[in-house]
Amino acid sequence: MNTDTARIQPDSLVTLHYRIRLENGQPLIDTFAATPATLQLGRGELLPALEKLLIGLREGESCEHRLAPEDAFGAHRAELIERVERRHLPPDAVEAMSILEFTAPDGSRYPGLLTELHEDHALIDFNHPLAGKTIRFEATIIGITNTSQP
Repeated sequence: MNTDTARIQPDSLVTLHYRIRLENGQPLIDTFAATPATLQLGRGELLPALEKLLIGLREGESCEHRLAPEDAFGAHRAELIERVERRHLPPDAVEAMSILEFTAPDGSRYPGLLTELHEDHALIDFNHPLAGKTIRFEATIIGITNTSQP
């Protein structure tokens, strides 16, 4: 058996347990106490920076990494906080720290966090909720299916 085929490749189908938590230990995602995840690498099912950390691992191996914001979900960018006129918000009651869904001119939909609500306008933060945060990523590989040979 070629041992290279037992390593995770950029397009592998991988079954794993993984945990993402903030630097202070607050858990965000944790499959270790539940059903493992099965992810197709290279298809956007996992953050590309996290996929890169898995490349080369073998079944049964584990990894643990600390990722700075720029290596994870990016820096928090002030230009992604926008002032929106209140008349453009949903008519039903909204409150600060609510996540709202917006539709772009091309029809795509995206979330924004309403951070401040004023009588005539609101401030909406369109940054990823984890932007600007250092995270810790842990994974244990359970199974690997490689669709192409190295």
